[in-house]
Amino acid sequence: MSPWFTWLTQAIPLLLPWLVRVGVAMAQATVCSRWDHSVGLDDLGLSQEGDVVIGAVFPIHNLPPAPDLSFSQHPNLQSCVNFQEEPLRWVHALVFAVDEINRNPFLLPGVRLGYRVLDSCGQHPWSLRGALALVSGGSLRCESTELSNLKSWPSSDSHVPLLIGDASSTQAIVLARTLGPLSVPVISYQASCGCLSDRQEFPNFFRTIPSDVYQALTMARLTWLLGWTWVGAIAADNDYGRQAIQVFEAAVRGTGVCLAFFETLNRANLVRDVERAADTVQASTARVILVFLWYTDIGALLLELGRRNVTDRQFLASEAWSTSGQLLRNPALFNVARGVVGVAIRSAPMPGFEAHLRSLHPSRRPGDVLLKELWETEFGCSPGVAHGHDTSLLPSPLPPTPSESLPHPPPPTSSSSRISLASCSGAETLEVVQSPFTDTSQLRVTYNVYLAVYAAAHALHSLLSCPQRDSPSWGNSFTCSPPHKISPAELLQHLNQVNFTTPLGEPFYFQGADVPAVYDLVNWQATPQGLLKLVTIGRVEGSNILIDQSAIQWNAGSNMVPVSVCSDSCSPGTRVARKKGEPVCCFDCISCAEGEVSNTTGSLQCDRCPLEFWSNGNRTACIPRQLEFLSFNDTMGVTLTTVAVCGAVATAAVFMLFVYHRHTPLVRANNSELSFLLLLSLKLCFLCSLVFIGRPSVWACQIRQAAFGVIFVLCLSCLLVKTIVVLAAFRSARPGAGQLMRWFGPVQQRGSVFLFTSVQVIICAVWLSISPPLPYRDLGLKGSKVILECEMGSVAGFSLVLGYIGLLASLCLLLAFLARKLPDNFNEAKFITFSMLIFCAVWISFVPAYVSSPGKYADAVEIFAILASSFGLLFCLFAPKCFIILLRPERNTKKHMMSK
Repeated sequence: MSPWFTWLTQAIPLLLPWLVRVGVAMAQATVCSRWDHSVGLDDLGLSQEGDVVIGAVFPIHNLPPAPDLSFSQHPNLQSCVNFQEEPLRWVHALVFAVDEINRNPFLLPGVRLGYRVLDSCGQHPWSLRGALALVSGGSLRCESTELSNLKSWPSSDSHVPLLIGDASSTQAIVLARTLGPLSVPVISYQASCGCLSDRQEFPNFFRTIPSDVYQALTMARLTWLLGWTWVGAIAADNDYGRQAIQVFEAAVRGTGVCLAFFETLNRANLVRDVERAADTVQASTARVILVFLWYTDIGALLLELGRRNVTDRQFLASEAWSTSGQLLRNPALFNVARGVVGVAIRSAPMPGFEAHLRSLHPSRRPGDVLLKELWETEFGCSPGVAHGHDTSLLPSPLPPTPSESLPHPPPPTSSSSRISLASCSGAETLEVVQSPFTDTSQLRVTYNVYLAVYAAAHALHSLLSCPQRDSPSWGNSFTCSPPHKISPAELLQHLNQVNFTTPLGEPFYFQGADVPAVYDLVNWQATPQGLLKLVTIGRVEGSNILIDQSAIQWNAGSNMVPVSVCSDSCSPGTRVARKKGEPVCCFDCISCAEGEVSNTTGSLQCDRCPLEFWSNGNRTACIPRQLEFLSFNDTMGVTLTTVAVCGAVATAAVFMLFVYHRHTPLVRANNSELSFLLLLSLKLCFLCSLVFIGRPSVWACQIRQAAFGVIFVLCLSCLLVKTIVVLAAFRSARPGAGQLMRWFGPVQQRGSVFLFTSVQVIICAVWLSISPPLPYRDLGLKGSKVILECEMGSVAGFSLVLGYIGLLASLCLLLAFLARKLPDNFNEAKFITFSMLIFCAVWISFVPAYVSSPGKYADAVEIFAILASSFGLLFCLFAPKCFIILLRPERNTKKHMMSK
């Protein structure tokens, strides 16, 4: 809005009494100057007398000269130019509605309705002058009126109590603010700015078009419905455009829809702004563009995009240009504008209206100058001159700056083309003419004008009929007036309560200043002739959107909804990762972590699987975890089983060899009974390792550690006793030690083995009774696998078992070390020393390896330790004897063994 307009709208309420008095003189001077000095409203055919007269303002021309703001009595102003056919159709919608009402015996019976219409020229100064002329009731004959005589509100019967107009929100705001303190109702047919819904600021304003707030909300719902999350926005650089985008942004906040860019176009710098906006559209990745512009501005932008061959954008149009016939008929816009989806003022039929329009003829309305101008436009001839009025088309400057969808002006002629038209033959008729004036296929604003007249008529009917005049409560809510003394304030009260059924059978009422939001959804579709046509694809009623998506022809000419996203939706198995500093629509997709899944598109987070489940390879579903344990089927289990069986077989072979040679000195030496018991315990050591392989169960977990502990203690007990026997045998040869072997004979040896083993049996029994090892599922170590293992139960119990084994091994190593230099050819103590060194080395390294190994590898480490120590004992103790028995039998004699 211009600074002048801002100042005017703020100052008018304060200066209103003075302005009203001045308005009469201005209106009279304007009327006289506008209509060629001496021509009044009656001479134009734009008025009809009646018992009650309503006023109306229409932008019949849209290019006014600069207004003269001086208050001279006879200002010298040029006529408005650039005649528009559609607003003339709106005017005749008012005429048609008034004629219908006057013929209706049930609406305003006995009261003849009249009208007076002025041209606002699409600018608020002219709109304000016309409104003041209408409401002031000034003379229509250009009679001089002195300002000093305007001391009070005019008492003339010629003033109008109600005004219909204007088309633009800018003009409507001026009229509503100016006439508000006078309580003069203003009903607009096209002013859609959401600011006009404020009843505190505009208590006298009404409209038959929904607020732009509903239009912006509808566009927000459409973007969400069609899956567009990354859209650009281009709007007029005024309240209309900026407020619409603000409402749109508020509506889509939190829905995942983002604005890729926001550009504004200013009429004063249209060329520069169009180039800047085209650069932005061309560079942006957004494929859907939201546009709140006047049709001439978007036309310039579309032409620029077409010149750059940017034809793959989908436009979402506001009602300001979604039904523009001028754009639809422009073949240069075919490629770039094909597929436009727009919100449009709802269309409705008006039975009999087309016949009314086509029946018009200058011969039947000789004073109608605008009908004469229509004839000149359509047929290129003059049907005659009314009072010498010059109707030549004048040159056209830039278009106006309204914020709503105004009609489509024909191209103005050049400034050098003022020509005199030939007279018409009189045979010209509108019966077969196809023009914006006679086109009744899409009655949108026209129907709004029609509804505005009916709303005014029903308010007048309520005011004049007063069916409850005698009711005691009547005076508390309404007042009544006779037709010739209607008070605008009284009419305003009744207009607020209007509720009637339209001729089409639809209910009509005001919700404050507004009517219930009803829109058509339209689509620009290609025709075989290479032009575009308007197709209705849906309807909007309140918050409900009914749309036939299969009927939409998109920009590429297909029926597939175009995609407009900053980032493609994250597929199942991934989640959205916001980019710092970027809109929420721009993100990266990150795969879910192990154990987490997302089974929907665009997941913001991944869900962790239950404990017994794990994510599949695609991270899209939770599947049962695989059980992991050291089994007989995997490679490690097979290897260890083979080694254990081989050890057991080797031990059994040695055992059989010793049984066969049990009478030889080598076998009988040093208590052959202990040798056989040692071989048996070693075989059990090899076999007990197999208990650690297989699915852990309660009995397996308890028997494996107990068997391991007891069997190894039995083996070490035999070695310890054998070592003691060796020491005792050689010590008994010394003087005074002859009784030593008598006290440590075979019975004592067996008793010692039993005693040493019983201690381990007691430890294991206490451990198994207090806190036994049990199967345990480790869910957090191997991810997709559940490690099934034996939990120790009591670490102290396991430590005592290993500690006791270590104690016996240490004693045995110590005694064997002391007996290593005894003077015999066969000193068994040396081999026991070597075997104990291997045994201790294995089990010392076992402890850290066991603690650090997870799952089945801990069992494998323990099996390896058992097998390694068992093989060490077997080879160190029995390999030399087997060598002598099998390969050096000559050494298997008592003499050889006792020799030094």
